[in-house]
Amino acid sequence: MEKQFALFKLGIKYLLRYRRRYGFLFAALVFGFAVITFITTTKDGMYDSVYFAAQAHYAGDIVAVGHESGSGMNISHLLQQNEIDAILRAAEVAGINPEHIVKRTLLGFEWSVIHFNGIAVSLRHVVGSDWDSQAFLFDRMAFYGEPVFPASDNSIFVSAPVARHMGLQVGDSLVLEVDTVWGQRNTGVFVVHGLIDNASFFAYHKVYVPRVTLNRLLLLDDNDSSTIGFFLDNPTPANAERNRQLLQNALLQEAEAGNLLLGPLVHNRYELETEINRSWNGIKLMLYTLPVYLSEISELLGAMDAITYFLYAMMLVIIFASAAVTYKLILHERTMEMGIMRAVGFYGGDLRMVLWVEIIVLALISLIVGFLVSLILSGIVSRISFAWFPSFEIFMRDGRLLPLYTAGRLLFNSGLAFAVLVLATLVPSFRVSTKKLTGLLSGEPL
Repeated sequence: MEKQFALFKLGIKYLLRYRRRYGFLFAALVFGFAVITFITTTKDGMYDSVYFAAQAHYAGDIVAVGHESGSGMNISHLLQQNEIDAILRAAEVAGINPEHIVKRTLLGFEWSVIHFNGIAVSLRHVVGSDWDSQAFLFDRMAFYGEPVFPASDNSIFVSAPVARHMGLQVGDSLVLEVDTVWGQRNTGVFVVHGLIDNASFFAYHKVYVPRVTLNRLLLLDDNDSSTIGFFLDNPTPANAERNRQLLQNALLQEAEAGNLLLGPLVHNRYELETEINRSWNGIKLMLYTLPVYLSEISELLGAMDAITYFLYAMMLVIIFASAAVTYKLILHERTMEMGIMRAVGFYGGDLRMVLWVEIIVLALISLIVGFLVSLILSGIVSRISFAWFPSFEIFMRDGRLLPLYTAGRLLFNSGLAFAVLVLATLVPSFRVSTKKLTGLLSGEPL
């Protein structure tokens, strides 16, 4: 152990002595790791922001949606008590154990208008929410000004772009006009409790009202909803898909018992539209995960993955070439020194130990500095405005493009850089440590 410690100290000493010769390799490692980490964490942050926004918009990592057709009702999404009970039973049987279960009533485009001070605006989304069970979602939202909580049975939360267009302020009263499920017009008076500061397409022309109040305006039963969302404790796409399959299997038993009409699992927008365009009567239940809704964005992020892999390869080639050339030159200059060490009693394994300590310590220092450089780059980018880029808000959080640093990503990037460095230096270190003593002392090329 004492010998190993002495060799370790000797490796540190030689690294300090030859630090200038290692300068180019150090710069290449820092640059390569910083670029790789900056790009990958920025991409991960963009996907996380999209997923975060979509999770709040669609209300769940797994969303059970009731598609209504053939009954003459003027609503596209509906779950009645029979379907709701079957879904909750199946969730318990499947053992998905969600952190939150969220029920929402949804009213889509062209079926709703808000009126204020002589101005009328059509809405894209009217979302009926339960304030108490969905408080965690409202806590995540950014508001323009100070919202009023707790919300009441006639509260309404309006997207800030609509509010600015209509001149709405917190505390104002407005009229919400909707089409009922039987095609009549109905209205209700609501008080503005908050202005949602989000200009992305997830929140644009969107309002939140109490679910029971909206149900009564639409002439639905109080307990009806359009969707039931399940928020998982591990909200990754892979985990959501695994739990969706478990829930689908449990729902198949309910369907076989005649408790509901169940559609197949779909995995992208094309499969979803194909299934929705089929004919059926009544309420067909389907389970979605967020990648189904976000398939186009997932394809965009997939293209970014391809760019990321290309940059991975390019940076790793730079690191490998820099390490191979620089290290060979350094060892060539030190062959006589290696020969003297062999002559005074160092074994080949001792030489390799010293050389590997130099490389490992250099790699650790380079990766730490590269990580700090990536933090600086991320900080600079987070302060750049992307307002000129249409709909880029979905990739941002609180108006900023934020990276996502995870232990797994950093370990993966570090492992790749370290593996390439070792690959480039392993063969030269073996050659110099196994070379004959006469060859080393004479300065013979490696």
